Amino acid sequence: MTADGQDAVLKIQDPHRESEHEAAALELWGGDGAIRLLDHDAEEHALLLERCVPGTPLSEAGTEGAMDVLVGLLPRLWKSPEGFSTIEEEVPHLLEDIESARDERLKGAALSYLRDLVPTQGEPVLVNQDLHGENVLAAEREPWLVIDPKPLAAEREFSAASIVRSNELGHSKRDVLYRLDRLCSDLGLDRERAIGWTVMHTVAWSGGDYLVDPHLEALSWLLEEA
Repeated sequence: MTADGQDAVLKIQDPHRESEHEAAALELWGGDGAIRLLDHDAEEHALLLERCVPGTPLSEAGTEGAMDVLVGLLPRLWKSPEGFSTIEEEVPHLLEDIESARDERLKGAALSYLRDLVPTQGEPVLVNQDLHGENVLAAEREPWLVIDPKPLAAEREFSAASIVRSNELGHSKRDVLYRLDRLCSDLGLDRERAIGWTVMHTVAWSGGDYLVDPHLEALSWLLEEA
């Protein structure tokens, strides 16, 4: 609890490039759709954050209800990406992660999408690489608030990746395609580019040493649609 009586959470980060600009993203959002950053000690990698009460994860809202929330939140988070790491700067790390993937078919698809999508992007915005069913919590100030962002500058379609693969929001081909189609229809995203970013990023994050089988199964369903 802060000196003025506000409930707070102290987060000590494990330093990593993906979370390096978490505090900056929270500061930029200023509590609009995301938890508020109350204080930050960069040297100690410590963030003092607004506490979400009751803190129920969005995954408990059901697939349709969760998507209603997410399509409402995303446009509020798409701020200017000035000063944040770009997808172009991230390419060497993504290539390294994709090369470690165990599924050769998915690896090939991910490399192809990475090669094609990065140089043909639309307008870059601030996107969150880790927005999923467990990283949006019920709160009192707003019904739902985003936590634990992994910010990056990329086109809007990149935002689909972490949501489409979020098995916490339902894990079947129907669920995956529903999330994809809601994002694309409600937010005007290009469907093929959204599929491509989802395949590329998910292979990089979930296909190698940190293997997440439900995420990879979702990619198989998406590639049937590509």
